[in-house]
Amino acid sequence: MYDKCVICNRRFEHSGELDGVAAGRRVAYDPVRGRLWAVCRACKRWSLAPIESRWEALENLERMVRDEGRLLAETDHVSLLRAGRMEIVRIGRAGLTEEAWWRYGRELQARRDRYKKLTAAGALGAGAAIVGSAATVGVSFVGAWLLWNHLPRTVAGAARWLRFGRTAWRGQGRCARCGSPIESARYDERKRMVLQAGNGQVRLSVPCRLCPDVRRARTGGGMAESGLALGERESAAMLGRVLAYHHFSGASGRRVKEASRLVEVAGGPRHLASKILPDHMRFGQMGRIGKIALEIAVHEERERRLLEMEVAELEAHWRKEEALAEIMDGELTPLPLRMPAGRVMSGQDLPESVS
Repeated sequence: MYDKCVICNRRFEHSGELDGVAAGRRVAYDPVRGRLWAVCRACKRWSLAPIESRWEALENLERMVRDEGRLLAETDHVSLLRAGRMEIVRIGRAGLTEEAWWRYGRELQARRDRYKKLTAAGALGAGAAIVGSAATVGVSFVGAWLLWNHLPRTVAGAARWLRFGRTAWRGQGRCARCGSPIESARYDERKRMVLQAGNGQVRLSVPCRLCPDVRRARTGGGMAESGLALGERESAAMLGRVLAYHHFSGASGRRVKEASRLVEVAGGPRHLASKILPDHMRFGQMGRIGKIALEIAVHEERERRLLEMEVAELEAHWRKEEALAEIMDGELTPLPLRMPAGRVMSGQDLPESVS
């Protein structure tokens, strides 16, 4: 198979996952018609593999999809999957259950590893400061304990501040209860933020700093919420930032597994909020596993929309490339490539002149 794109001549970045195929990290294949393409990430064009190098790769790809593939998104005609470091475009539905939340669980665990490195660096700095102070001016036991106890967390806190800053939201609005202007919300106010589920979305209310810390208050003959209720788009963007800030230290593998099971029991990321959130709930009242599961769901819902757009674009590319492949395989070669439904072309299907 090609190691460079036949259109833009850019060298493919090899994944090393598919034996005998020198394609890039994204390949496309049609198990019924016996097509195999290397997809260029630069120019988006598909390079059709020579017929004599397809059959073994097609069998390996179908095996990888069956044994290792995780479905990212699909239409009626195209499925986008990940297997190891490879992204695989399979023509036709893959017949796999979409389990998208595994990806962000890995991100949370990687975040925990980075946090441990930050605190370890802080501990080394504290140890060096204690030794240096003791050698020069001397340091008391209380001073050494304060350095050792607080410096690692200070280093991690500084890294979080550099990453997120102090303000989670800026805008213009007024408190629904007292009418005071609300123009910002800080991350350290997140415990008072109110979450509300509806129509598969989470609406978030920015707390009012002038109202008493009460959940509801009567005004006239009705009930008014303290704070400013944000729209769906603002809520989704702000909730993602707040959850990432809250989970800056990541999560352990055990908690990620528990949160993933919660997402699964709820019926997937789209249904989680309606299952775990009552009518109104303060962020500070939600349990730790629920917060982790909610961050997984918020991230996956955002990525799902992006993947849906990407797989629709892939289907459009496939239709163009399939028309060209039909000409190349049907008119420029003598091989009968059209396979029965459900069958993958193998070496036995090749004539003696090729095999």
